[in-house]
Amino acid sequence: MALLDNGLKGTALTGLAIGIGAAVLAPVVLPALAGVAKPLAKAAMKSGLILFNKGKELASEVGEVTEDLWAEAKAETEAETEPEPETKAEPGREEGETTTFDQTQAETGGQAS
Repeated sequence: MALLDNGLKGTALTGLAIGIGAAVLAPVVLPALAGVAKPLAKAAMKSGLILFNKGKELASEVGEVTEDLWAEAKAETEAETEPEPETKAEPGREEGETTTFDQTQAETGGQAS
């Protein structure tokens, strides 16, 4: 660490020497780094693409399940809130009024005598 501390406190001559050294080494180092970095970057992109497609599929499946659950819940709610149909009296009779025929059927169990 002392070397870096002293190097950073150096003169302009030190900075110039580092700059020239980097300029000389750059044509040798950069192609080597590019040869290694390109396949790594390409592999990272391919992995990202695969993950994106899997995520899209998963989101689609979750959407379908959610839609199915929503439809089921909606149908159940509508079935629970529908009013029960009221029994209407036959024409000419009021609700709750029975006739002799109705009473006979009730006594005989609906069988004709």
